[in-house]
Amino acid sequence: MQGNLHEIDIRSILQLIALGQRTGELFVETYRRDRQPALSAPPPSSWFVFFDNGKVVYAADSTSGALKLQRLRDCLYRYRLGSALDETDFSTIATVHVPEYGYLWSLLEQHTLTPVQGRAILRRMIRETLFDLLGLHDGKFTFEASVSLAPQLAAFDIEPLVKDVVKQVQLWKQLHPHVRSPEAMPTIVDEAPLHKVLKPEAITLLGQWANGHTSIRQIARYLHQDIAKLAKAIYPYVQEGTVHLTLPAGTTAVGSRTQKLYVLCIDDGLVLRQTVEHILNHYGYRVASIGDPVEAVSLAIRSRPELILCDIAMPELDGYEICAMLRQTQLFRKTPIIMLTGKDGFIDRVRARMVGATDYLTKPFGPQELVTLIEKYSP
Repeated sequence: MQGNLHEIDIRSILQLIALGQRTGELFVETYRRDRQPALSAPPPSSWFVFFDNGKVVYAADSTSGALKLQRLRDCLYRYRLGSALDETDFSTIATVHVPEYGYLWSLLEQHTLTPVQGRAILRRMIRETLFDLLGLHDGKFTFEASVSLAPQLAAFDIEPLVKDVVKQVQLWKQLHPHVRSPEAMPTIVDEAPLHKVLKPEAITLLGQWANGHTSIRQIARYLHQDIAKLAKAIYPYVQEGTVHLTLPAGTTAVGSRTQKLYVLCIDDGLVLRQTVEHILNHYGYRVASIGDPVEAVSLAIRSRPELILCDIAMPELDGYEICAMLRQTQLFRKTPIIMLTGKDGFIDRVRARMVGATDYLTKPFGPQELVTLIEKYSP
């Protein structure tokens, strides 16, 4: 089984493997928009997941799983075993499979870790990998049937894992554009405001890691916390400028695109069009706007926007009619169309859904509200 992620998403692939009770390895690789493998893209750019009878037994990205032990070292921090790997013999398992899994098994064999601790670390590794994978929109995948990964520490049902991780991915999207990558490294810029809302021990803990050298991903491992939940906790401080996030050179956001998507705004109000253009240009989006609803359909077909903002109350053609017309063309069957209106009634929302609108944004709206909604539907 193989294909492209724009044809079938990761969640559906995982469900097929679970339903078929397949045993083998899923390999996923990102690629550029020209559909060439992203060989020069910053790691991680590929991931693999091992299955046994439709259950997940191990997962990693190509860097942490095959080349480094930093992820395992970070996970051991919770058990005060950060230096345990330095005292562990290289497992014979690691010569057959990835070193990370082999070293984890060695820690169990040497009774440095208990089976309960080992399963907790393994589950965390799988969840973290799924978090990256379920945020992908561009890439290719291959599933190859093979013998089960052995020895086997645990096997986890796919559906509960995916359901939980999808919630984390959805939460993560709500934090854009202020928090864009798990590799972002927080630094406390101004400690004074924190004393008003946090306890001294919390500030000390935050200061220990918010040093500009430790990523959100690593801190989440230390605290045994979900990446998105941790990011949500620091989000207000990032938003107000108390905490600054720095990205390592060459790092891209989870599920990020090489170029911001192109947005078309259809609204007969000049002020609103100018406002939308100003906001989206500020955040790096390509944006065009038009006030003539009749010409809007023709412009959309010519320019092929990747997301459309459309006012409802307009002369000659209203937003419902424009949305219905666009949905009838093959070009815009799946394009996100967000309706803009000053109305906030239930009937308007129902009618918008009936003509195929993706979502609904009530005017007036702020920059953050607009950008958050667009990020939610960014492919």
